[in-house]
Amino acid sequence: MAHALISGLLERLASTTYEYIEGELKHVLNVKEDVEKFTATLEVIQAVLEDAEQRQVTEASVKIWLDKLKDISYQMVDVLDEWNTDILKQQVEKREREGDPNALVTKKKVRFSRCFCFGKVSRVILRRDIALKIKDLNHKLTEIYEERKKYQFLRKELGIQQPQQPQRPQTASFVDISEIFGRENEKKVLITNLLSDSSAEGKGLLIIPIVGMGGMGKTTLTQLAYNDDNVKAHFEIRKWVCVSDPFDEIKIAKDISGDCATSSNQLDYVLQRMSESIQGKRFLLVLDDVWTENRQKWELLKVPLMQNGAKGSIILVTTRKIEVANMIRATPNMINLEGLSDEYCLAIFNHMAFPDGDVDESKAFEDISKKIVKKCKGLPLAAKTLGSLMQNKRTKREWKEVLNSKIWDLEKVEQEVFQPLLLSYYDLSPTIKCCLLYCATFPKDYTFERDRLIELWMAQDYVISKWNKQKGTTGDVVFDNLVARSFLQDFQKDPDTGTITWCKMHDIVHDFVQFLTKNECLIMDHTECATSESKLLGDKVRHLTLRYFLDGPLAISSSNCQKLRTLTTFDSRITTIDSNLILQLKCLRTLNLSGNSIKELPEEIGELKHLRHIDLSYNSYLEKLPDTICGLYNLSTLRLMMCSELKKLPENMGNLINLKHLYVDWCEDLKSLPKGIGRLTSLRILDACRCGGDNDEAFQIGDLRNLNLEGSLEIQLVGDATNKSEVEKAQLWDKKLFHLAVAFEWQTNSNSSSVEILNALRPHPDLDSFIIRCYNGTTWPNWMQSLHNLRFLNVARGTQSELWPLGKLEFLETLSIWSMEGVRKVGVEFLGLEDQTSFRIRSPPLIFFPKLKRLCFDMMRNWEEWEGVEEWTKEDSEITIMPCLSKLEMKWCPLLKALPDFLFKTPLQTLRITGSERLLERYEEGNGEWAKISATNPNIRIIRGW
Repeated sequence: MAHALISGLLERLASTTYEYIEGELKHVLNVKEDVEKFTATLEVIQAVLEDAEQRQVTEASVKIWLDKLKDISYQMVDVLDEWNTDILKQQVEKREREGDPNALVTKKKVRFSRCFCFGKVSRVILRRDIALKIKDLNHKLTEIYEERKKYQFLRKELGIQQPQQPQRPQTASFVDISEIFGRENEKKVLITNLLSDSSAEGKGLLIIPIVGMGGMGKTTLTQLAYNDDNVKAHFEIRKWVCVSDPFDEIKIAKDISGDCATSSNQLDYVLQRMSESIQGKRFLLVLDDVWTENRQKWELLKVPLMQNGAKGSIILVTTRKIEVANMIRATPNMINLEGLSDEYCLAIFNHMAFPDGDVDESKAFEDISKKIVKKCKGLPLAAKTLGSLMQNKRTKREWKEVLNSKIWDLEKVEQEVFQPLLLSYYDLSPTIKCCLLYCATFPKDYTFERDRLIELWMAQDYVISKWNKQKGTTGDVVFDNLVARSFLQDFQKDPDTGTITWCKMHDIVHDFVQFLTKNECLIMDHTECATSESKLLGDKVRHLTLRYFLDGPLAISSSNCQKLRTLTTFDSRITTIDSNLILQLKCLRTLNLSGNSIKELPEEIGELKHLRHIDLSYNSYLEKLPDTICGLYNLSTLRLMMCSELKKLPENMGNLINLKHLYVDWCEDLKSLPKGIGRLTSLRILDACRCGGDNDEAFQIGDLRNLNLEGSLEIQLVGDATNKSEVEKAQLWDKKLFHLAVAFEWQTNSNSSSVEILNALRPHPDLDSFIIRCYNGTTWPNWMQSLHNLRFLNVARGTQSELWPLGKLEFLETLSIWSMEGVRKVGVEFLGLEDQTSFRIRSPPLIFFPKLKRLCFDMMRNWEEWEGVEEWTKEDSEITIMPCLSKLEMKWCPLLKALPDFLFKTPLQTLRITGSERLLERYEEGNGEWAKISATNPNIRIIRGW
């Protein structure tokens, strides 16, 4: 945490510039010299941080020293924030003075300018106060700098010696099968792949990576397969090499050839010897515990193995990192190792706890054993460690003491279970370490939302942005890295894109990050807070999570809250926030009060100048926001989704010049947005934008033109007030949106105006996903076929009687059509044909829906007929229809009698039928139609219901 914090602080200090003129600050204090001295001292300290952060785990005095350093660094970040906030305030005031709504000056550097000397007295006092704070922090940092000498830290830049990391255990191929429980299915799959001749690829070398978090049993599974009798007989040579880190290709080559005694370290020589040792032989090579992502090193080793081994040779690679599987280009063959069942963990636990196999004794402790094993959450190493811990405990009192203890604070468990995780942790970059540790602020078994988590990292200045749009580390890179290292699991993916949108953290990983942040991150429930708060909430706590606060005010003492940077509530129903508490949260960056019963925020919220992230979503009683919130110039994210009673936003929202993400979807009473939002040039995400109506002071669709939106946008068009000329002002074609939703107000616009408005809404040509609701025009927009990246289309609640010729969309992969009540017949125009005969005279041949994989019709209550293409056969035709279709869903289409024959000439794998009884009867498995379908498409599955 310190490493990343200080790296970020140094970046901010490096971007600080100065313009000195005659004035108060120059004569009173030398701010420039103080900042430069602070920077130089911090850079020297930074060189020893890697060693210090590793030693703090076992040396309490080093941890105390690091805590002091972090405290000074946090204070300096706050001072720079005060400095920066003053600059932002000047920008807003200048814009208001000049009366130019578009005169936003994008902040690039923190700098003093001439206006510092001519401001109000209060501003002069503020700047003098900032300068004094910097001078004081400089003195304190110098003391910490001098104190570092007594710890004899290793300086990274000297290259003399690297920091001492936890010992990476050596592994061997030998295994005691009697101690292995579970993994039968994985073993079967692995051995089948090892013995299958069809598994040999290319020039005779198959690579199988086994991926999983530390302690999951990757090495054990590999040992089981390596020692299987059939595997032994199948391969002429078997070699086991423990690779670990660093990846030494010369040492590995020597281990493979068995020529370790040779004194030569010439790469070509050792590779030649390795090649000779496997020449023409089918080999099985295990490379256990691979960490490197260096493709060049890997290729040096792989090429001679591939060229000299016989066909059917295999390399088994165990690793904690999916990046390694990507690097060796073997992800199709990857085995991703998940946790064991409680049953198998209990077997491991009992084997270790009762080594003599005393059945009666194990039964006596059975109930307690099961409860202890649940804490393992499927991790074999944890079950083994806890079992060995209980070997010498033979009374129920002793067992209950372990059960009721904070089990991960026990020294044996900490050393044996957390050590593999420490190895993975130390392999992360400083930035990713910070983002991982921030997950300790969430309760166990919490489901993380990808974008929300990234925004929280941004609020703490750990990452720069969500996507690869700006210079610097991006949130998506960090998130994907944590997934690849098995720190996150239990993924939920977007069904269309396959992108991970939700995930969880393994309980033991959660315990691990809480172990590393036990002084900084604290989770308290209402009972703990009421009885022992003063003891638990120490002055080192920066991130506080509160749980189970019900039907009342947020009642915590404000005396220990001054250093908090995060305040979050979960599973609570708070009704009010004490203004005195708010005033104590001077350092707060993130305030998450989502899911409560708050009616209003105190006016004092405007005093929290460092605040970057406010989440008030799912507060169904929230009626308004205080005007003072518009003075939070650093605010980056404001979440207000599902605040159903919220009627309006403050008029001065345009002052939030750093606001990047504004979420207001499902705020049913919010009829319009303030006009000033059109001045927020930093805004990237606006999830729902209500435009139109007769309020001139409200945000209009044309006000989108000044916004640099990217990502996702929903436009809600209200009434007849929105016209073509106003829509054209929005210039959506300049917005780099990957998703756009357009919703017309139900049955208000005339057909002609709807068509004109939709044509004028032409989006960026790179649009990936489009949703249109309540459109009553008869023609599709004139820009539709120009969207060459459009993969997902959802058309809902339109009044048309005919579907658009969507088969002409060349890149469409998923199509959903929902609640089109006017549609009674779907003809060949849906494919893109003019009539039944036009396909016969096509030259060159045409493909309709060339990339469509998933097609869904839902709530089509009046639909009676789906017309096929007469006389069309797949084998002898000038057209091709849906050559990639794999999934068809027919939901609540009660009048539809049959599906067109061409559907069953596609590669359809799944036909799901729900609430469509006529279709169910026709395609019931076993009847004539089913036989016809299965004859042409033997792999199809028909699923009834959801």
